[in-house]
Amino acid sequence: MERKWWKESVIYQIYPRSFMDSNGDGIGDLQGIISKLDYLKELGVDVIWLSPVYQSPNDDNGYDISNYQEIMDEFGTMEDWEQLLDGLHSREMKLIMDLVVNHTSDEHPWFIESRSSKDNPYRDYYIWRSGKNGKEPNNWESAFSGSAWQYDEKTDEYYLHLFSKKQPDLNWENPKVRQEVYEMMTWWLDKGIDGFRMDVINFISKVEDLPSAPIQNPNKPYQSGGQFFVNGPRIHEFLQEMNREVLSKYDIMTVGETPGVTPQDAVLYTGEDRHELNMVFQFELMDVDSGPNGKWDLKPWKLTEIKRIMSKWQNELNGKGWNSLYMNNHDQPRMVSRFGNDTTYRIPSAKMLATFLHTLQGTPYIYQGEEIGMTNVRFDTIDDYRDIETLNMYKEYVNERHIDPQKVMESIYVKGRDNARTPMQWDESEHAGFTTGTPWIAVNPNYKEINAKKALEDPDSIFQYYKKLIQLRKEHPIIVYGDYKLLLEDDEKIYAYTRSFGKQKLLVILNFSKDQVPFHLPEEVQFNSKELLISNYSVNEAQEIKQFSLQPYEARVYLVS
Repeated sequence: MERKWWKESVIYQIYPRSFMDSNGDGIGDLQGIISKLDYLKELGVDVIWLSPVYQSPNDDNGYDISNYQEIMDEFGTMEDWEQLLDGLHSREMKLIMDLVVNHTSDEHPWFIESRSSKDNPYRDYYIWRSGKNGKEPNNWESAFSGSAWQYDEKTDEYYLHLFSKKQPDLNWENPKVRQEVYEMMTWWLDKGIDGFRMDVINFISKVEDLPSAPIQNPNKPYQSGGQFFVNGPRIHEFLQEMNREVLSKYDIMTVGETPGVTPQDAVLYTGEDRHELNMVFQFELMDVDSGPNGKWDLKPWKLTEIKRIMSKWQNELNGKGWNSLYMNNHDQPRMVSRFGNDTTYRIPSAKMLATFLHTLQGTPYIYQGEEIGMTNVRFDTIDDYRDIETLNMYKEYVNERHIDPQKVMESIYVKGRDNARTPMQWDESEHAGFTTGTPWIAVNPNYKEINAKKALEDPDSIFQYYKKLIQLRKEHPIIVYGDYKLLLEDDEKIYAYTRSFGKQKLLVILNFSKDQVPFHLPEEVQFNSKELLISNYSVNEAQEIKQFSLQPYEARVYLVS
């Protein structure tokens, strides 16, 4: 297996709007990030992934871009951005930018031209169709509720938007569109960035005649058309072209956001002989607590299901592709609230989950605030929420489907994207030290208890534990490259596995429950000597590890030989 810097890196995602505000307008900005670079250096991360900071009307918090080569006014200027890049590079950290090219904003000059007339040269930059029987061209549903088509009176046609109606999809069948995208990517790479995270990149190729989707849910007017655009017919051709034209010319990393991929798909996207991407984000783990009607349909997750999913990805990509490891991001709830325990055992469970992510094969991603154990938020009313997906869903469920508003709020408390978007909790001062103004979204009320200042002062904090985990990856190649083997497959409380690399073996033992659980080491794991690398409780190192009792949410990692 080839050694690469991006395999050995730990990546930290910044959601700029919520990270740090430098000018008191309540919105995080580039100077705010610059003021916290030493904090990131202290943590030990190697790469910063910056969610979009491009010019945008902000219908979907910057994922609706009106100019790819300008910085959003609220975030600062291009000079600020250059200062950020220099600040990272001078601290030996790298910067990857968010690349959003499945769609633009409807305020992008290309789209303004495109909608102006049917014979405009930019018409074919987007996907336009005539209506059918006085209705939309097909029955596809937008990811943000309602139809994926928007009627445009001026030319009496509809345009496709898989997300918000202010996010029209680009037509990747048009070679001019692809060329424009490649030129823009080259422009950023020439400015010195270190790679891209690519937003819903596996949606860019659509089935040519855009057929209606089979009716899966007869109670809904629109249906998911995913089989016609997820991993579409020309996706690998497009990515190989992108790699040939742009990516292969630089020493960079790429990660694709790819909903709906299997490990077999991921091998096609990330195989080293395929010349496409370095790694992809898979969503199988993120769907582990979703019922048959999607993410808002809550069901409890089972540890055996998490093991099945993670083991499948660990084993099937081993030696063939590369995993990205994450349990939360700007689109997902906080991992300690979802997979751990955010009350009594917040600190040990946050450390246990971190141990899990940082001891698997792949590149770990930390989402801002995760390193201090930030939790989900329960705002009193829907008016406190800002996320377009959440607000549209609430409207649809309460006003159109007449579902009990309290039941809908419970789903939002568990799964809403704003759980991850409340401001970063820096200290116990007003608004958690995020802003001197009024924050764009309220701060989680638990900030006096959970904040970075306290974490930095406490040698036993979650932050200090992350620091140690990140350091261990740098010291032990086995943590990055070792083969994975699951132990105790059917246990619903303990997740244990080994990693093997040359003559070395790593033994990872994790208690995913709030109970004290007896652990018995399977016979197959034989060793003569052991060294405890890290644990989230104090452990007597002389203790026999063939059998012992695990504390609630306990994690231990041994190097055995």
